[in-house]
Amino acid sequence: MRAAAIDAFGPAENLTVREVPRPVAAPGEVLVRVRTAGVQLTDAVIRGGWTPPGATIVFPQVLGNEFAGTVAEIGAGVSGFSVGDGVAGYRVLGCYAEFVNVPAEQVVPKPAEVSWLTAGALSASGQTAHTALERLRVGEGETLLVHGAAGGVGTVAVQLAVARGARVVGTASPANHEYVRSLGAVPVEYGEGQLQRIRAAAPQGVDAAFDAAGHENLRTAVELVGDRSRVGTIVDIALVEELGCQWISSDRSAARLRELLDLCAKGRLTITIRETFPLDEVWKAHLDVETRHGRGKIALVVGAGERTDSDGAP
Repeated sequence: MRAAAIDAFGPAENLTVREVPRPVAAPGEVLVRVRTAGVQLTDAVIRGGWTPPGATIVFPQVLGNEFAGTVAEIGAGVSGFSVGDGVAGYRVLGCYAEFVNVPAEQVVPKPAEVSWLTAGALSASGQTAHTALERLRVGEGETLLVHGAAGGVGTVAVQLAVARGARVVGTASPANHEYVRSLGAVPVEYGEGQLQRIRAAAPQGVDAAFDAAGHENLRTAVELVGDRSRVGTIVDIALVEELGCQWISSDRSAARLRELLDLCAKGRLTITIRETFPLDEVWKAHLDVETRHGRGKIALVVGAGERTDSDGAP
């Protein structure tokens, strides 16, 4: 099968497509023919030399941690799936490929109402945002600050918080203010002077803050939120230790992914796909995510003959 892998840590150009052995569904697993796969900044960080906790890098290493596709093979002991079923799922590594084998408890059925692009690019950012709101205890009537509100994780966090009945103030570049407003948040320009601008946008105060952007935004957050256990980040671990805030790692599960897919199917959650790339141009996708700019998510179109129409639905 074709897959995108690295032979050594390094720049985006190290990520190349080649033929690798096709996996099989071991007991307790399903083998999925991948149609779409999301591209995360985390993938680029792994390519550059970081190893996720509990993972082992073995070169050539196929990257990618979220996908959607159809069940191609079912391992012994697995029930509830049939060959040909559309599914979405996650795995720490190995998803930039035509086939991925994954424990059956890490895949869920893809609702017919959800596009392949949305399903393939939902799990990582979606589950991270969902976990963050849970750990920060965001509730109805409260005000949440989201740094990086236009990005992949921020976009989902804003929508989920609004659905909970929270008020949301989101920092973003001026070019993304209308987009952030369309998600239900009050946009505020990031950068120098943002503390005063956020206070003006949230005169009632800020109850919790979620940083999905970095750039020392936690320093602004702790000025606004009295309880530092309700300030969290996914990007600035050094400041977490200094300021006593929360480091938020995604608590991924089939139940969480199923809930997010259901919200998408009901039209209550939208995953913005700002760009798609064919598998052969995955290195370009990595260059894009490493800019840390842009709305929503980037996705790979992996399945042979796939194409996307103007609204991003295969």
